[in-house]
Amino acid sequence: MGFLGILEDSKLQHVPATVILSEEQSVTHDATAGLRHGTGKDADIILIPQPSEDPNDPLNWSNARKWTIITIIGFGSTLYASVLAPLLSPALVVIAMAFHKEVGDITQISGYMLLVTACSGPIVCALSRKYGKRPLLVISSLFGLLGTIIGSATNSYEGLLAGRIIQGGSVSAFESLVVSMIGDLFFVHQRGFFMTIMQFILGAASNFSAIIVGPIATNLGWKYLFHILIAFTAVETVLLILFVPETAYNRDHRYDIDELADDKLADLAAAEKRHAHPSDIKSSNDDIVKVETRGSTTPPASRAKKTFVQELALFSGTYSDDNLLQLFIAPFAVCTNLAVLWVVIVTGGLTAFFVAQSYDMAQIFMFPPYNLSAAGVGYLSLGPFLGGLLGSVFLGATLDPLIRWCAKKNGGIYEPEYRLLGMIPSILTTVGLFAFGYMCEHKYSYYATATMHGMDLFGIVCAAISASAYIIDAYRDMSSEVFIVNMVFKNLLFYGFSYFVNDWTAREGPAKVFYVFGGVSAAMILTTPVFFYWGKRYRSFWCRHNVLDKWGIRTHAEM
Repeated sequence: MGFLGILEDSKLQHVPATVILSEEQSVTHDATAGLRHGTGKDADIILIPQPSEDPNDPLNWSNARKWTIITIIGFGSTLYASVLAPLLSPALVVIAMAFHKEVGDITQISGYMLLVTACSGPIVCALSRKYGKRPLLVISSLFGLLGTIIGSATNSYEGLLAGRIIQGGSVSAFESLVVSMIGDLFFVHQRGFFMTIMQFILGAASNFSAIIVGPIATNLGWKYLFHILIAFTAVETVLLILFVPETAYNRDHRYDIDELADDKLADLAAAEKRHAHPSDIKSSNDDIVKVETRGSTTPPASRAKKTFVQELALFSGTYSDDNLLQLFIAPFAVCTNLAVLWVVIVTGGLTAFFVAQSYDMAQIFMFPPYNLSAAGVGYLSLGPFLGGLLGSVFLGATLDPLIRWCAKKNGGIYEPEYRLLGMIPSILTTVGLFAFGYMCEHKYSYYATATMHGMDLFGIVCAAISASAYIIDAYRDMSSEVFIVNMVFKNLLFYGFSYFVNDWTAREGPAKVFYVFGGVSAAMILTTPVFFYWGKRYRSFWCRHNVLDKWGIRTHAEM
């Protein structure tokens, strides 16, 4: 039995994703001494995955360059994945009155946008695996810019619907691919911090936008939401084209020491030594060198670094030999893995409950006894914004140090299940949903309801960060498909809720609606111990009985 009761496996010599994170207490020091390590305070940390000798390997890029890329795609995620979906929420009643429609009709406009997002997800996944992420990000940004221009120019319900549908084509790439890019650029021990940033953007930043768009809709009119957004989307498109090169990279699979059932650390360490002396490579028949150079006749250490102009190319080759149909099916096939299915349902379900709250905000607070304006409804989003911010800061500051501490307590061995300790605060989601429904039903102060709204987002952010980090570390070979199917599932739920949540709330009252949401969230969260204690054994079982291999479906590591 491992540290904290994680059940050991006796079927495999080495369970994939169980790795030596710290050599300080590792019994296999001799085997790992030749591998690359971190620097400074991370000098005892083995880099996972191991970087190649190629200067074009994104893992070898400078920290300044990595931060520039993450900043730009983070800005894009803020615009497209965070701002677009709730863009009209504080102004639903205002727009409904302008077009003489029901509030539910305006809600469905955003629902159709999210339906496009969900349907385009598998296509984005397939094309990004085949041709890389850069073309999909640039094209998606152009969709966002075009849709925003149409929304800015329209004067009809149909025109607004068309603009929102086109905007939907921009969301999926910035909601899924940008998360997987963290793994293209960073090592296992660094990912928690950047995952926290991305989950904050995807889960909490949208609430800050509501604080801004509410006053804009009230003071300038709802069309100015699109007028102002044009400038930001245009800047993002230019930054993507100039400063975000392709981050997909075909690396020798043996460097992915967290994915292998037989890690062969000593062989990899020997190969590292030979790579450090290029003259030895020419005469070496080592199969590791052969595998790594399968896509090039030049040894990795001797490859020329791409110029700035070369990196501007929209297409830089193909990154998979699989056909597009197989790549399209893969995101759905990964759900045969129970751990993946659990993460998709839990994170998608919790996020959908929060989005359902945003659909209800104008309906609840723009009428007696609150009588708030669109700006006032927007200001209420300060509560969930602060809750999401606090959740992100809390897990960002504690999750990576926590898993390092657990690894050291476990003799230097890291188990991905340690990430699930971050699920403990997620029970606040249930508390927040129950309290929010009760307070809205009994007309409590909107300061109190905003506080509860913030509490449930605190829990949702903690759940999203910890569960996502767990699935990345435990099943990295499927991470691209996992985030795509997660995005599809969430947006289908968002679309479904847009059809009935407003009518349900008007008919039954907010208490019953959010009691149901709270009860379901509790049931989902309380399943976490199953995957914490039995997760390692299930990883072993999946390695030995991988149905995707039997079906001939290959998945892909993005993290």
